Amino acid sequence: MKKVLILSGSPRKGGNSDTLCDAFLKGAQTAGHSVEKIRLSEQKINYCLGCGVCNRTHQCIQKDDMKDILNKMVEADVIVMATPVYFYTMDGQMKTLIDRTVPRYEEIAGKDFYFILAAADTDQAMMQKTIDGFRAFTQDCLPDAHEKGIVYGLGAWQVGDIQGSPAMQTAYEMGLNV
Repeated sequence: MKKVLILSGSPRKGGNSDTLCDAFLKGAQTAGHSVEKIRLSEQKINYCLGCGVCNRTHQCIQKDDMKDILNKMVEADVIVMATPVYFYTMDGQMKTLIDRTVPRYEEIAGKDFYFILAAADTDQAMMQKTIDGFRAFTQDCLPDAHEKGIVYGLGAWQVGDIQGSPAMQTAYEMGLNV
């Protein structure tokens, strides 16, 4: 049994990327894994101050929900990072979370990563900048990270547009095969 942590960057509960997270979650639970989903918009995660204290202490001076989330990231075997795509990149909630991993990012080692994206655009190639951002974090910064899969939820503009799309089945199967 693996410990799976899903980080949903969607500001909309039940939004398209959040719905894809639920399909992944269902698959992973069906396979017998321990799964937790955290909706970033429901957490208090302040912006990084760039003060540099965490470079020496490995602790952030800010008192918000990021400390607990970071602990869960360190403890997880699998991390799913999901975001709606705004102007061809990840949303602010997800970028803020990534910035705030600095105190312990080297401890997020040896994890399997899945990326979930939902966008109004129907051209998968237009999502490359978002994937590049995730890869800059996981491949360039984290020790021994393993990219295991990407779910592209394309053509999803309004809430619910993702329902019935092939991306729903892809998300479920990726979760099932964690």
